[in-house]
Amino acid sequence: MESVTVEEERAAVSYAIDKKVISVSQMQTAISGTASDVLENVPSITVDIEGNVSLRGSSNFAVLIDGRPTILEASDALEQIPASSIKDIEIITNPSAKYDPEGTSGIINIIMKKNMNTGRAGLINLNGGIDDRYGGDILFENKTEKYTVTFGVDYRNRFTDGFNEEENHTTTDGVSSFVLSDGNSRRGRNSYGLRGAFEYRFNPKNIIAFNARYGDRDSKRISSLDYQEWSSERASRVLYNSNNDRSRGGYYYAFNTNFTRKFAKEGHELIGQVSVSKRDGDEITINRLLDYETNAITEGRRSLEAGPSEELEIEIEYVLPLKEDSRFEAGYESEFDRSTEETGLADYNTTTGEFETLDQFSNTTKYQEDEQAFYSMFAGKWKNLGVQSGMRVEYTNRKVGLARTSEEFTVNRWDFFPSVHTSFQLSEEKQLMASYTRRIDRPRGYYLEPFETWMDAYNVRMGNPNIKPEYIDSYEAGFQTFFGKNVFSTEVYYRVNHDKIERIRSAYADNVTLHTVDNVGTDYALGSELMLNLDLVKNWNINLMGNLYNYRIEGVLYEESFERESFSWSTRFNNQFKLGKSTQLQINARYNSGRVSSQGSSEGYFSTDLAVRQDFFEKRFSATVQIRDVLNTAKWERTSQGADFYSYDFHDRESPIVVLNLRYNINNYRQERNRDRNGGDEGGDFGEDDF
Repeated sequence: MESVTVEEERAAVSYAIDKKVISVSQMQTAISGTASDVLENVPSITVDIEGNVSLRGSSNFAVLIDGRPTILEASDALEQIPASSIKDIEIITNPSAKYDPEGTSGIINIIMKKNMNTGRAGLINLNGGIDDRYGGDILFENKTEKYTVTFGVDYRNRFTDGFNEEENHTTTDGVSSFVLSDGNSRRGRNSYGLRGAFEYRFNPKNIIAFNARYGDRDSKRISSLDYQEWSSERASRVLYNSNNDRSRGGYYYAFNTNFTRKFAKEGHELIGQVSVSKRDGDEITINRLLDYETNAITEGRRSLEAGPSEELEIEIEYVLPLKEDSRFEAGYESEFDRSTEETGLADYNTTTGEFETLDQFSNTTKYQEDEQAFYSMFAGKWKNLGVQSGMRVEYTNRKVGLARTSEEFTVNRWDFFPSVHTSFQLSEEKQLMASYTRRIDRPRGYYLEPFETWMDAYNVRMGNPNIKPEYIDSYEAGFQTFFGKNVFSTEVYYRVNHDKIERIRSAYADNVTLHTVDNVGTDYALGSELMLNLDLVKNWNINLMGNLYNYRIEGVLYEESFERESFSWSTRFNNQFKLGKSTQLQINARYNSGRVSSQGSSEGYFSTDLAVRQDFFEKRFSATVQIRDVLNTAKWERTSQGADFYSYDFHDRESPIVVLNLRYNINNYRQERNRDRNGGDEGGDFGEDDF
């Protein structure tokens, strides 16, 4: 008999008891981009035009890669990973006690592609577009019955031109100062990365694996601006120009080894894991003020932030199946973080033409943070009711040392993090879900530095070593139903942040703003998410998503009570058309409304993306043309104000952005249909599954 291949499209979004799973293969408008580009079109996520990601209105979330923490900041990690190397993205808004509770709004877990079939296979992706955008990645894998070897390499260059406009007012000693600026900017990054893995199966019960990643990245922001400056005591305007260069980058690496011991009973296993990682990053900002007529440098300032960060993590996880549809899990995690940060400032000497260091602004800070965690969980099912509950206990020992003054700030604290997830199957097509978790958001390192650090010529930062962590209570309830091939789901969520940490601005000097941080009070977010996936007619799939939420923050700022509130919403309307067996068209539209903070607000924006994919040679080769922000409507606009300052920022990037992506599939690289440990469905790599 001849073999028969049955192909079926995977749903773009699927749901489990504690997460949403996004099939990246369905996101053709982002295939040449990064993980951040994919997230622009998924539930619970908003991404502004600068690539800043928010999960349910909060930028405080954790990023995992294949379930393991990344040494990079969340935003950097998402910008480093090529979309073409990603299989799925898991959005975990209420993580269980098994996961590190760090992050206000949850976890984004990136699942990288892996070939499930034996033999040699791989992928080659190349992309290039207008406005200095190009890159590519290669993934190769060789799998036998005994071992699997995986190797990947990627390079990415992404730069975009834009227009900037700023307005700042400050009031000090009764004198109001004003500065206006506008001009052109260029921002972006280039990066490369290597990853490799080796897995050896002694037998079906004993498996050891080694994973390694190495990369380097360099992000730049360059601007040429025209300035006007005056004050309430000097009405005549001073005109000058400026050249501003900011670069941030450095290398990073991570090494992980894990051993899995499986026992006789299905699902009974013990997993041990050790991870070592390091990153080294420098940020240099140079501002040069130029005479309006002669273009000679009249003033200049260079600020520096640099230092390495190292991390060692040890994990042990034990899973014991009990009766049918129930299991017990327990684990131990320890994490040891060490980092050093050096900050410095130099002024330009117009006589010598050199930058001269100002010793009073040179500081070295050493951070040490050790965490020990224990957790246990139980999951079971009784008829139509599913329950997953757990408790996590953490001990934190943190030291922040200042080299110049020999001061040391310490924290020793125990914390408890319960979690409960439930589901109820009303019928084969209808399911209810509800959950509660407690989380924490610890202050970032530079939030704790009690000295002045110049960010650029107009902004000074100063930390607060006494700042407390945020504690978050998060509640969710959801409903999901299938009707034919169509899916409708809705979720209601309520989140309370205690001891809310916010960046605060005030006037430092004439036209110079001071940035500090403090626990300003409590904020509340009450919202609802809706998703509708429809196949109205053959070869046309519609995915409609919406998020509506009310945000309120109240507390004390500069010894005065305040309260601010806003209603925010976002929506995505994604359309996918099959134009024959080998051609696909995708049109995505999204809108993100504005929102408020303790001292400011941001405006909303609308954007539309389009992609056309053509497959050749039985889908071994494909070409995709992407056009992002087709109508050039994505803008970034923000206002901040307080008793002694006012700030307005506007940024408009050059659009539309056009990119061509070429993909070659070596040996018909694809994945077998497989069930993961939590009962989730792992489908095919490119939207089709072999049965």
